[in-house]
Amino acid sequence: MATYLNRTPSGASNRKTWTYSTWVKRSKLGAGSCFFQCGAGTVEFGAYFMANDTLEVYEYDSGSFRFQYKTDQVFRDPSAWYHIVIACDTTQGSAGDRVKIYLNGSQITSFSTATNPSQDQNTSVNSTLPNVIGAFHSLSSGFYLGYMAQTILVDGTALTPSTFGSTNANGIWVPNTSPSVTYGTNGFKLDFAGTGTAANASGFGADSSGNGNHFASNSLGTNPSTTDTCQNNFATLNPLSTSSFTSLSKGILVATGNTSANNGHTLGTMAPSAGKWYWEAKYVTAAGSTASNYPNVGVYPMKFSRQPLNGPNFAEAGYYSDGCEYRPDGSKFRNNSTSGYGTAWSTGDIIGVALDMENYAVYFSRNGTFQDSGDPTSGASKTGAAQSWSAAEGAYAVSCSSYHDSVMQFNFGNPVYTIASGNADANGYGSFEYAPPSGYYALCTKNLALYGG
Repeated sequence: MATYLNRTPSGASNRKTWTYSTWVKRSKLGAGSCFFQCGAGTVEFGAYFMANDTLEVYEYDSGSFRFQYKTDQVFRDPSAWYHIVIACDTTQGSAGDRVKIYLNGSQITSFSTATNPSQDQNTSVNSTLPNVIGAFHSLSSGFYLGYMAQTILVDGTALTPSTFGSTNANGIWVPNTSPSVTYGTNGFKLDFAGTGTAANASGFGADSSGNGNHFASNSLGTNPSTTDTCQNNFATLNPLSTSSFTSLSKGILVATGNTSANNGHTLGTMAPSAGKWYWEAKYVTAAGSTASNYPNVGVYPMKFSRQPLNGPNFAEAGYYSDGCEYRPDGSKFRNNSTSGYGTAWSTGDIIGVALDMENYAVYFSRNGTFQDSGDPTSGASKTGAAQSWSAAEGAYAVSCSSYHDSVMQFNFGNPVYTIASGNADANGYGSFEYAPPSGYYALCTKNLALYGG
């Protein structure tokens, strides 16, 4: 069961005029995924991603829709943070002005369904019906799977996106840290900074607006707050570049292989063509006895058009002369051939990857020790590199290949697992078990803007 938050207002307030603003980064595509709902089934407001990855916003009452909007646009980028604003003011004389939906600062105007509310229509928002963030009202389906940041309800005012976000110097739409708004009676501001499950000021669902409209948190799990935010977006695995995995879960950072004899492969969402980069992966579960060399971790060259060699979408990185993988038996796999390289892995081991796109080399570590006496800081000499090449091959992405039900947990600076120590890169970004080598950085948008080519 995924995390969700819930609260039931003690009294109704302005049900005709309000604004809802949230930032989301999806990690599950192709399934109904609700990020905000007020109601109990027969009467409800809802905002969710449909199974075809479009967005639906609606008010439903006793068998009919009081208003309903389904976008033509799809939301299928698992690497992107989306800022969604829903501004409602049913007192407006023009029907088209009563509900406005915005994406990253711009109004959405193209819909497959667009049913406007009648004038002065009451909604379920700001009523005494249950409010749920991250699931359908039943609390048993429609779970939102992904990341969420700065989520705000303004009670009594219909606002534009510029209240909540602005364009930074790099042309990126980012949140305003302290929006200047009057929250109203049932308004709230959720920053998801706490860790507790109770509806109080220290909880994960704490309201920082000053209203004290705290939400209770359910199925919270560990590490609920992340360093991956709309202000600094970290890499994840990519569900759009995947074959034969049972699942990519927990913010697309956990790769679980399938139970058949087919290999599963996936890539990362960020592929730098310059700079030096570091990430880690925790070895959780081995594959079956017939596949002791899975799961493996490597780097995948993106320059050339890759034809499937094993699996319906793409092959393992190690099938190519310019790709490379480190396997649990201690070998490396490249150019469709294995050779001795380092120490075999054990359950709980953390594999580090240092990708040098300045000197064209990749290094692998086990529990902080780089294998084959590797030195990622050796520069052009490429001492102990698992693979090196003499000229730039274009962009490279993280790769993971699996077999049976083997499991790896990835950390691009935003760990899904608990770590004993927190080592950031030299810019202060990320949290790793082991310190990144000097000159190497976490795969995040702020670092990519500086070094990523």
